[in-house]
This record gives sequence, structure tokens and C-alpha cells, in this order.
Amino acid sequence: MNPSNPSNPSNLKTGSSFSLTHKVLLGVLLGSFVLAFFPVWKSLVETWSNSEEYSHGFFIIPLCAYIIWREKGALAQVPMRPSNWGLGLAMFSLLLYLFAYLAEIATLASLSMVLFLCSAVVYFLGFQIVRKLSFPIFLLLFMIPVPAQVYAELTVPLQLFVSKVSVSFAAVTGIPVFREGNVINLPDRTLQVVQACSGLRSMISLLTLSAVFGYLTLKSNSFRTLLFIAGVPVSVLVNVVRVIVLIFVSYYFGYDLTTGSVHTVFGLVIFALALLLLAALRGIFSIWDKSAKQE
Repeated sequence: MNPSNPSNPSNLKTGSSFSLTHKVLLGVLLGSFVLAFFPVWKSLVETWSNSEEYSHGFFIIPLCAYIIWREKGALAQVPMRPSNWGLGLAMFSLLLYLFAYLAEIATLASLSMVLFLCSAVVYFLGFQIVRKLSFPIFLLLFMIPVPAQVYAELTVPLQLFVSKVSVSFAAVTGIPVFREGNVINLPDRTLQVVQACSGLRSMISLLTLSAVFGYLTLKSNSFRTLLFIAGVPVSVLVNVVRVIVLIFVSYYFGYDLTTGSVHTVFGLVIFALALLLLAALRGIFSIWDKSAKQE
């Protein structure tokens, strides 16, 4: 192997011509990224601004930047081995984006943008750096809205599950109540478990928070994964609690918690409960995490 060969992508300091080539390609890739994916960013920002369940999207990029800065010492120890595979992946991601743009598939367009970023890192820094940055790259996926079709398919079963469990619990306590689908009938009024009470909206935010919380506070990838997965049952559980409280307050006090500012405050309290449950689980996992480290 000739170390002075400028065609060798693993040698970043072999000569000015090779460095210039990389600088030009970097400029082309960055320019392509800004110009090609501007519609994607515009669409994402509009979604974050107009949707409560995706408002956390504004914090994803700063969080990723913080995590990369936090790991800068470890990243400096990883050897940089640029790979030409990254250039091929970048071209593929641009073609994928072109297809998504023409077919008006917003989710695929956003995913192609994330793939493009990975491709650029592979080409300039190598696969090992991408592996080290796997979590912030994974975190980028949480800024992408779930496709409407998938969202609708998941919402209805969750609505029915929350309704069924809540009514069953209320009936056991002696409240005369019966359910018709997601409609809960009380003696003097009717309650409906709408999409917001299905748990899916809070689940998206809780999964994001549990992923970040676990990564920053736990050492074991196994416990990090468990805390992340726990975001699913926790979000469903707190929404069951929400509906049960609605039934109890409506039946015993004749007060409606589903309207006005009280509904907003009630929603915040329920979300705070979910955070407390995640914090409690994190506390339990951290004890096992420390024990595993000592062993």
C-alpha cells in the first residue's frame, strides 16, 4: 500500500490535493443537503408548531448536539476511517428522497434525510464514528411524525382498550356504568374516550423522554432499552387513570373535567404522573445498574 496515494480514502493527511477533494465534496454534500431537504425541514417545523404530540421536535436537534458534545472525548479516541460506501449511500438517499418527494410521502422524505446525514458521516469519518453516534442518530427519528395511516390504526385499539379497562374498574367499585365502543355511559351523562385519551399522543413524547433519560442516567444498554420500552405501558396506564378519574369525578361530584382550562391542567397532572413513574423505574434500574457494574 502506498501511503502517498491520494486515492486512498483512509489517509486524510496525504496531500493538499486529497484534502481539497474532500473539502469540495463536503461543500457539495452540504449544499445538496440544504437545498434538497429544505422542503422536509419546512414540513417538519410546521408539524412541530401545529401538533402537541410532536412539539418536542424542536428540542431534538439541540439534544443531539448536546449528546455529541458530551461524548466528544470518547469520539476523539475513535479512529477515523472514511469509506467510499458513504458516497454511494448518499446518492441512494438522494434518489430515495426524490422518489418520496414526487410521491408525496413525507415520512420517507424525512427518513431519507437522516440516511443522508449518516452517509456523509460514513464517507468523511467512517462506520466506527457512526456506530459511536448511533444514539443521537436514533434520536433524530423522534422528530419525524408517525404516518397518519399508522397513527389511525394504532389509535382505535388503544381507545377501546383504555375504555374497557376504565369501565371495568369503575364497575367493580359500584358505579353504574356501561360501555359502547369508546363511549362511556353514566346515569346522567355520557363520556367519550377520544384520541387524546388513547395514550398514543403522550406515548410519543414519553418514548422520546425515556430514551434520553435512560441514555444520560444509565450505563447499561439493557436497562436503557427497558426504560425506553417502559414508556409504552406507562403512557397507556396513566391514560387509564385519566379516564377512571373522569368517571369518578363525573359520577360522584357531577363535575366535567373534559372542558376548559381545568382539562388542560388535568392533562398536565397526568403527564407529570407519567414522568414520576418513569423516574421511579429509572431509580430501580439504576440500583441494578450499579450492582452489575460492581460485579
